[in-house]
Amino acid sequence: MRRDMLIRLLPFAAVFIAVEAALRPRWIGLSTGDLGAQLIFGCIGAPALFVAATLVQLWLTRRRRVLSVPRGPGDAWFQASYYALNGPVEEAFFRGVVQGGIGALTAPFVGFALGTAAYVLYHRLGWSWPDTLATALLGVPLGLAFWLLPGPPSLLGVSIAHVGATCGFLGLGPFVLRRLRLV
Repeated sequence: MRRDMLIRLLPFAAVFIAVEAALRPRWIGLSTGDLGAQLIFGCIGAPALFVAATLVQLWLTRRRRVLSVPRGPGDAWFQASYYALNGPVEEAFFRGVVQGGIGALTAPFVGFALGTAAYVLYHRLGWSWPDTLATALLGVPLGLAFWLLPGPPSLLGVSIAHVGATCGFLGLGPFVLRRLRLV
């Protein structure tokens, strides 16, 4: 995770911070937006996407016949804490910088389409095509939420939901699948 932080999360965060510092754009999502709508989306989205991501992981695992599972509860929670950092950083870059910036320069739909495509295809750098395409199941609703939730753009709700989905797909979800003897 240390390597991942240095080569992936740190550059994403640096770009976000540089754009925010240089331009102070409203479109980047560094606001609470409509706080109620953001919290409702995040608090409903996180558990719903956790379950959905866990089920997608189960389906993919049964096809590929291999699954990376945390060593124990401590490792599962350690991974979850890392994903609590990963989710907001990815959202800041792909929703805030890419989707928000392109949407401001062109049209919101173009920002949504290109931001979501970049998010999905970025995952191909380390994942198989089936796993990469599964990220579209997260990228599409989060991109739509960033664009369509009321109030100024906000990363709050999409970041909360992203953490839930990532935990379902990579950490706690596989751990639960193994504990329930489903894999």
